[in-house]
Amino acid sequence: MVELALLMPVVLAVALLVVQVALWFHGRQVAEAAAREGARVARSAPVGDGWEEQARSKAADVVRAIGPRLLSGATATTSAKEPDERWVTVSGRAVQVIPLLPDLAFSVSATSGGPVECFRPDDGGEDCDEG
Repeated sequence: MVELALLMPVVLAVALLVVQVALWFHGRQVAEAAAREGARVARSAPVGDGWEEQARSKAADVVRAIGPRLLSGATATTSAKEPDERWVTVSGRAVQVIPLLPDLAFSVSATSGGPVECFRPDDGGEDCDEG
């Protein structure tokens, strides 16, 4: 009986740690899927169009559809890199198994993006044709 009383807290802590790692991993997968879908929308939007809001909206929709409670406080941000690259980053916090420890935050962040899908002239130009 004494051995069980001494061993049970360790077994419980290990079990909670395994569950916490699984929830963090799943939250990371949700963030990656949302960033990937937001980047797909951003890369396929026409040059000069308001792609930022469309990409953020798509990423937020994916988080809401897949797991709004798995990734709390999720935010999507967009950025553009030269020449003609668009990126979407989704950040949030994974679910905590033990909510009594607020300092133990499991942050999740995922970034996806790439070159803009557009017509590139065959004259050696690097930029997308706006026409």
